[in-house]
Amino acid sequence: MEILKIPQGEFQLSRYPGRKKELLRAWDAADEYLLNYFHDEYSETEPQKKLNILIINDSFGALTISLAAHNITVWTDSWLSQKGIQQNLILNELSTDNVRIINSIETPDGNYDVVLIKTPKSLALLEDQLIRIKPFISSATKIVAAGMVKSIHTSTLKLFEKYIGLTKTSLARKKARLIFSTLDENIERVKSPYPKSYILENTNYTIVNHANVFSRENLDIGTRFFLQHLPQAEKYKNIIDLACGNGVVGLIAAEKNPDALVTFLDESFMAVESAKENFAVAFTDYRKAIFKVNDCLIGIEKNSAELILNNPPFHQDNAIGDEVAWQMFKQSKDVLKQNGELWVIGNRHLGYHIKLKKLFGNCEVIASNKKFIIFKSVK
Repeated sequence: MEILKIPQGEFQLSRYPGRKKELLRAWDAADEYLLNYFHDEYSETEPQKKLNILIINDSFGALTISLAAHNITVWTDSWLSQKGIQQNLILNELSTDNVRIINSIETPDGNYDVVLIKTPKSLALLEDQLIRIKPFISSATKIVAAGMVKSIHTSTLKLFEKYIGLTKTSLARKKARLIFSTLDENIERVKSPYPKSYILENTNYTIVNHANVFSRENLDIGTRFFLQHLPQAEKYKNIIDLACGNGVVGLIAAEKNPDALVTFLDESFMAVESAKENFAVAFTDYRKAIFKVNDCLIGIEKNSAELILNNPPFHQDNAIGDEVAWQMFKQSKDVLKQNGELWVIGNRHLGYHIKLKKLFGNCEVIASNKKFIIFKSVK
């Protein structure tokens, strides 16, 4: 665990979930830059005043913990971020009385003096967020975003200019940059274009996708390949769509296995909401399913599933690695019944077969093409 040292104080911060050999910090240079700017802006002019601050996309609480003396609303699509923020508040013995955490399906309300944004990877998510905060800010609201230079593009700035108003950037510092935007009251409020939808190819299903869902406007090629090879058998009574995204995989698995109970799991609130809406439209009221925003398979009953379908993410926030996939594979082994099956799709270069064979003692190639491989391991 490392110490974040900024003008607001020194704070212990850890990523969530914690790992024995964690190599990544729970904050980045953009967090530090933003907190230093905030201190310079407010420490002398209004040192005692409690500000109403909206913090958007705080990864593990660096912004929230450092500014917890103010009235804070945290808005995030990530269940892991929510848990990380809560964990770090406790770790630093800070009161939660002034901190309200809401998920991305909810909309923040109130009048905000300051809006602090960590720029997300998804421009669609940023667009949705900028549109939805518009009713709660004024020309007096200080709006400051922060991100690493490599993730701030002309398209990022154009979104601020389109929906908020005059926008400028700071000089880079430690490869991070700030974005300053001032509300132009003459810019018309518009309704968010999200969620978006498309007709799933070769079906009559309308697939709804909220802003932070991968491949919002069409079926991605990896999922298309996975759908072509999903298993069908009477033995599959409990199926889990792990890292479900918009739930298309679980939806087609449910169609192929009409007697199965399908559980949809993801750490994104927008993903699980999309999956829920898609399943409800496809099966109306006659088919039940379980939807849960969660950290992989934490809390899912052991020895309870005959089939787990998984397209693992190989990044968490901006960090790339196979830790999440490895966690999913290990937990899947616990959750599967004896002779239960884990089906995994991944890019060829990720080498999932090595981990699966090491963990399960077996790994069969179900199908492959130039880019993707589908593996099956049996408990």
